[in-house]
Amino acid sequence: MANVTPVYGSIVPSQKQMTLETNYLNFTSGGTNANDFAQQYLPEIYEAEVERYGNRTLSGFLRMVGAEMPMSSDQVVWSEQNRLHIAYNGVTAVQTSVTKVTLSIPVGGTERAGTLIQNVITKNMTIVLIDPSTGQDVKCFVGASGVADGLGAGVLEVYPYNVANLAAAGVGLTGLKLFVYGSEYAKGTYGAGSNNGNSGQNGSINPSFTQYSNSPIIIKSLYQINGSDTAQIGWVEVATEDGTGGFLWYLKAESETRLRFEDYLEMSVVEGELATGAILTAANGGALTGSGFDATIHPKGTQGLFAAVQARGNVQAGFSAAAGLNEFDAILKNLDTQGAIEENMLFLNRQTSLDFDDMLASLSAGSAGGVAYGLFENSEQMALNLGFSGFRRGSYDFYKTDWKYLNDASTRGATNGAGQLGSGIDGLLVPAGTSTVYDQQLGTNIRRPFLHVRYRASQADDRRMKTWITGSVGGAYTSDLDAMQVQFLSERCLIVQGANNFVLFTSV
Repeated sequence: MANVTPVYGSIVPSQKQMTLETNYLNFTSGGTNANDFAQQYLPEIYEAEVERYGNRTLSGFLRMVGAEMPMSSDQVVWSEQNRLHIAYNGVTAVQTSVTKVTLSIPVGGTERAGTLIQNVITKNMTIVLIDPSTGQDVKCFVGASGVADGLGAGVLEVYPYNVANLAAAGVGLTGLKLFVYGSEYAKGTYGAGSNNGNSGQNGSINPSFTQYSNSPIIIKSLYQINGSDTAQIGWVEVATEDGTGGFLWYLKAESETRLRFEDYLEMSVVEGELATGAILTAANGGALTGSGFDATIHPKGTQGLFAAVQARGNVQAGFSAAAGLNEFDAILKNLDTQGAIEENMLFLNRQTSLDFDDMLASLSAGSAGGVAYGLFENSEQMALNLGFSGFRRGSYDFYKTDWKYLNDASTRGATNGAGQLGSGIDGLLVPAGTSTVYDQQLGTNIRRPFLHVRYRASQADDRRMKTWITGSVGGAYTSDLDAMQVQFLSERCLIVQGANNFVLFTSV
């Protein structure tokens, strides 16, 4: 076409956008010639966006491990079973005679089932008294217990079975643990419930439970475009995070606002915190003016996943592959004292995931070449698979996966470089299966996933994920605002049941 030089009268407009000899204008004079119009050379435009960050959405974790259920109240209340057997920590001892020991259970001390409410150990019970500092123990017979036998609350008089005193058994006098393993009664005595002849229990052992609650929070977002901008059409070809693709007009930004809001629905219940006195004081001082909160209506917050595990679960700080299996086995031993759920999922950031791979790889380092991740049957003729998706240790099965939320640089994907501690959260161990709890509304025991989301809903309004359009643009005629507003709203909270079975891996 560069050689074509139309003459006057030979230019014929084409009805279609086609490069023909008859519709070509030659601007080849160059330099400062008046025919050299820069605007004649349109830029080469790529319609498709470049996905330089891949899939940018972060939600999906709760869909993998939990469920969503409606509720109609401002609060969710559930009860969790305490331990079945009787055990206490923090017990102190006094050798009151050659064969008798007085034990004191601290009021408000820790019971293995939770906060100590009362001393439920009675006479004629048999106990094991353990000194955790030495690992030594001694079996004892309970001769008297509590106020009913003329002693103080939480005071026991016990008699070792096979030693003269605690020192002979290598048991100290402070920081002891005890648990009941049975009882012993003389021939011809009344039943355990009878106190005739002073040979029965001082009372029955009533089961107790621990009650928890959480409240939903209202989450909102907004996308707005004015009427003038909707009249200037500009198409953009996109491939969206939900797997669809195609051309979008001005609603491309609405699509991204929706994706961001869907991420917030999960992030808000993972990171949520209950409000404390600091923010309540700020509300009273007027610092939250214009937010909808005031001196009487405060931000209450909600207990998210991380907060629940830190308050009621297990925290493993600074996990490292350098310690090998010893550090991980300590986690397993602690799980043995909890629910001992056999199948568990590990959601980890990149560094912690690699630490687990290195820990498992070190077990087979003696093979040819120094690397053999046994489960994958690596050989010299194939590329080594240097990662583990699952493994078994003891009686536990673990399924490991990367958690994108902990790797994304726009959330908790902070790097652990020199002098940095990372994002604070390195991973989470989540038990698989369901838990049995008592539902206060249904009045019965129910089975629920350990993690599940409750959202507000009724026959009149479903607040799981609401979206609506207001304004006077884009088909909405609800106000005199010359713009289209797309509203997003949800009201929800996360229920973490059996948090004692979770393990949170932290940087420090």
